[in-house]
Amino acid sequence: MRHTAFAALTVALVAFAGAGGFAHTGATGIVKQRMDSMEVIGKSMKALNGMLRSDETYDIQRVRALARTIGEHGGDKLTALFPGGSMHKPTRALPAIWTDWDRFSALADRLSDSAAALGAAAGNERTPSGSGTTRAGSPQPGIDALSAMSPEAVFAHMAQTCTACHRDFREKK
Repeated sequence: MRHTAFAALTVALVAFAGAGGFAHTGATGIVKQRMDSMEVIGKSMKALNGMLRSDETYDIQRVRALARTIGEHGGDKLTALFPGGSMHKPTRALPAIWTDWDRFSALADRLSDSAAALGAAAGNERTPSGSGTTRAGSPQPGIDALSAMSPEAVFAHMAQTCTACHRDFREKK
């Protein structure tokens, strides 16, 4: 079951990271800025996934750098890319962002917190492939608890945050 959930997440991450080029056609202004930011996050998640789930060499410093990149695009920096009235196409942002701003903002903060925790956990003992998954809907541990986990477990929590945000606040393809 855990392998299946992580495999589905992997497919979603690869699709997310690879979709950027076509989605940006015609984007301008703040919409383009946020699409570019999401593309950076997606590419970083894909690179992390490769190190944590495949035969790629695990590099603690690279994990930390990628986590830092994601963290720099989360929190207030992410929410600043969604000012009111920025719904012009080709955005895939849903109006729910603005009607449920508190949840959206909390997820943006959780992304930054998870990324910081991943950076801190990068040198922790690793877990076997797939054992870093979490159940959908499981509560997010605090940053200290996350920092004590394996990098795979922290990554799974971070990916779950991305999934929750996309499910609730991004138009389906």
